[in-house]
Amino acid sequence: MPQAQSSPPAFPQVALSRQLELTADAVLAVRQGRSLTDALARCPADLRAGVQALSFHVMRWQGGAMEVRQALAPKAPPPNVDALLITALALLWPVPAPPYADHTLVDQAVTAARRRVPQAAGFLNAVLRRFVREREALVDAARHAPVGAFNHQPWWIERVRHDWPTQWQALLAADNDHPPMTLRVNARRCSGAAYVQRLAAQGRGAQLLEAPAFGGQAVVLDQPCPVTALPGFAEGEVSVQDASAQRAARLLVGAGLKAGAHVLDACAAPGGKTAHLLELADLDLLALDSDPVRLVRVQENLNRLQLKAQVKAGDARNPSTWWDGRKFDAILLDAPCSASGIVRRHPDVRWLRRPDDITALARLQGEMLEALWPLLAPGGRLLYATCSLFRSEGQERIDAFLQRHGAGHVTLDPASPGHLLPLPDNAERVPPGHPRAVHDGFFYALIHQP
Repeated sequence: MPQAQSSPPAFPQVALSRQLELTADAVLAVRQGRSLTDALARCPADLRAGVQALSFHVMRWQGGAMEVRQALAPKAPPPNVDALLITALALLWPVPAPPYADHTLVDQAVTAARRRVPQAAGFLNAVLRRFVREREALVDAARHAPVGAFNHQPWWIERVRHDWPTQWQALLAADNDHPPMTLRVNARRCSGAAYVQRLAAQGRGAQLLEAPAFGGQAVVLDQPCPVTALPGFAEGEVSVQDASAQRAARLLVGAGLKAGAHVLDACAAPGGKTAHLLELADLDLLALDSDPVRLVRVQENLNRLQLKAQVKAGDARNPSTWWDGRKFDAILLDAPCSASGIVRRHPDVRWLRRPDDITALARLQGEMLEALWPLLAPGGRLLYATCSLFRSEGQERIDAFLQRHGAGHVTLDPASPGHLLPLPDNAERVPPGHPRAVHDGFFYALIHQP
């Protein structure tokens, strides 16, 4: 089976053994069902960047590391020891080369063990040294197992293979690529081409995505950088947003929205699509989200971009608790989903999700569609979106909605992109030297009344 490749992460100059301890804590948290984001929030601020880079690396290659640990130590050690061992094995994995010299990684992992679980230091040392000696054979054997070859849970592999029978291997491999940093240039302030020139004047390389779907405002950086290094970021001239996510606002505004149109962003947090809609048109917009805490981020984004919207907490499935009875000209439903299309950016998702989650999420998506559809004014449009590869959260969900309502009551707009896969042939333009896919995985369906 093929092995996905990625460049090694760049880590700051902090004691590696300390970073390995904290990375193992994060890995253990994910294995216990907590998100990597939450786990990293507990990490000391001055070490967080390095630990995040290490943790992302481990999440991408954990499947192979798990297979090797099973071969070398069939009886699993205590969870905290196992997490440190898996961390070290993943960092010794040839992708195409480990990010550290073997002796350095082994020495620092053993040092970390001596501090955390001194009684396990000898065991850890023996396992890691054997892996280094027999790495080629052990890695080859691990790759014969699906989890070791593709670094996803077995059910996830099978679902992708079922949904995309000719592309499943490429999709799973792409999840281990490092995602690009894509910018959305504020159309009210600057053109994408002009912003690329500003970046060049700074010595920062970037490419404009020229496909019409992006309106000349999407820019891909040659190398990621802190947002504070972007000219005009604090002043609201540019935002960070994946190219696939940038399609949403243009699909909805391009469907014929007029100035002053009453629009609902039904699952607005963290506010990227809300802001993009307002950058493109003068709208009477309600930004709704069920999480009041996340709505703070929406307001912060609007403030930075000098844009205005009504921001309200509420459950999209229960309009009686937040709707004032005035029908909407357009609705954006970026529904909660598995996030299976953005695993490059959230590599822990593949280990956190369970099959039952997908069933529950599909049910939730259906409930939201049914609750929001009656809120449209005559001739109104609803854009359904998920950042998912799974057909049950995309095309199957819309097909079921169309069948329930009938052709005389709802129409699928031909402008609907459907499933956008994070593969090179799905990107209108892939700049040289960038990851295999410029876009994240997404699904879009634009539906309207006849």
